[in-house]
Amino acid sequence: MSDNRRIETQAVQGNYRPKAAEPRTAPIHQSTTFKYDSAEHMAQLFDLDCADPMYTRLGNPTTSVFEEKIALMEGGVAALATSSGQAASTLSILNICQAGQHIVTASTLYGGTFSLFSNTFPKLGIEVTFVDPDASIDEIKKAFKENTRCLFAETIGNPGLNILDFDKFSTISQDMAVPLIIDNTLASPHLCRPIEHGANIVIHSATKYIDGHGTSVGGVIVDSGNFNWNKEKYPELCSPDPSYHGLVYTEKFGNLAYIVKARAQLMRDLGTTPAPQNSFLFNHGLTTLHLRMERHSDNALALANHLENHPAVSWVNYPGLKSHPSFKLTKKYLDYGASGVLTFGIKGGRTAGMAFMEACRLIAMVVHVGDARSCVLHPASTTHRQLSEEQQKKSGVSPDLIRLSIGIEHIEDIIADVDQALEDSQKS
Repeated sequence: MSDNRRIETQAVQGNYRPKAAEPRTAPIHQSTTFKYDSAEHMAQLFDLDCADPMYTRLGNPTTSVFEEKIALMEGGVAALATSSGQAASTLSILNICQAGQHIVTASTLYGGTFSLFSNTFPKLGIEVTFVDPDASIDEIKKAFKENTRCLFAETIGNPGLNILDFDKFSTISQDMAVPLIIDNTLASPHLCRPIEHGANIVIHSATKYIDGHGTSVGGVIVDSGNFNWNKEKYPELCSPDPSYHGLVYTEKFGNLAYIVKARAQLMRDLGTTPAPQNSFLFNHGLTTLHLRMERHSDNALALANHLENHPAVSWVNYPGLKSHPSFKLTKKYLDYGASGVLTFGIKGGRTAGMAFMEACRLIAMVVHVGDARSCVLHPASTTHRQLSEEQQKKSGVSPDLIRLSIGIEHIEDIIADVDQALEDSQKS
C-alpha cells in the first residue's frame, strides 16, 4: 500500500504488513531485550549502523509500528514515541537546546507545558519568552535573540481554543532560521497536519485523542525532515558526537538526523520510554481516530450552538462557531471539524463552576480531554491552579471558565446532562 493513500486508510491499514501466518494485528513485544547471534551484529547496533531493536528503552517492534503509523499520518519522515506528552514536549526542546540558550513560544499553552517552560526550563538554564500569538510578525520577532533555538506553539490552544495562524508562525520561523515546533494534540493528524502548513516538528500527547479511551499515558515526536540544520547554529546535529565516536548526525542520517539524535542520545540518557502495551493501544486508537474526531467535532459544535442561547451561560468559546475569533483560521487549517473541546463562562463564577462539575451525571469530572466519554473540568481550580492569576489570564483561563471535552455519546444525552447541571449550578 502506497503512502499516498488517504489518511482514513492510513489510520486503518497504516504501515503494518503481516506475512503469511503472521498476526493480522501487530503483536505486543513485551520484552526488555532482543537476542542476537554475533558480536558484529551487536557492534552495528551500538554504532547506529543497524536499526534492529536492541533494548526497549531505545526501540521496540510494537512501539515502532505506532511510530511509523503516526509519522505516516502526519506526513513526517520518522517519529519517536515517549512515556508521556510532557516527555515529548521536553525532549523536542532539549534535542536542540541547552543551558544558556533561548526559545520563543506562544503564551496560549496547556497548563503543564506553560509550567514546564516557565518554571523547569529556567532551572536548567534555558530562557523562555512568551508571546501573544495574535501579535504582529514584527512584534513577535522582537522576542528573538541570537541564541534562540526554536518557535513553539499549539495548533489549538488549551484551554483558550485559539487556532494558530500557521502562515504567520511559519513565516517567522523561516525568517529567523529556527524550527517551528507544533503541539498538535487537540487537533490530531486527522483534523490538521501542521507539516503541510510549515511546521518542522510535531508533537502529541498520545494520552488524548490518539489513545481516545482513557487507558494509556504517552507522547510522540514527529520529524518532518524538512528543516535545514545549520552547522553554526545547531552544532549538536552537525558536529561530532563524542558519545558515538565522533558520529555526525546530519552526515550519517540526512533528514532523519533530528529524530535519530533524540532517540540515540536523549532516550538513551533520560529513558522516557513508552511501555509496549501502551504503544499497542495507541496503534489501536489510531485505527478509529478519523471516525472519533469527526463525531467529537460534530457533537461539540451542536452543544456550542445550544449553549450560546442558554440563560446560565455568559459566553461560549468554540473554534467551530461563526462567532469565534479564530473561525476563519478554523476553516483554513482544520479539515473535518474543530475538535471536541469547548469552554464556556458560567454565571456565578467560580462557585457555580464547581457546582456544575459536581452536578454532571453523564459527563465525568476528570483531569482529561480527548476521551470517547465526555469530561468536565474547572481549570482555574484544577489544571491551572499552580499558575498565578496573571499567568492564568495569559493562558486564557478565567474564574468562570468551564472546559468540556465532548465525547462520542448521543448528542441529545450530552445536552440533557449539561442542561440539568446548569440548572443545579444556579441554585446557590
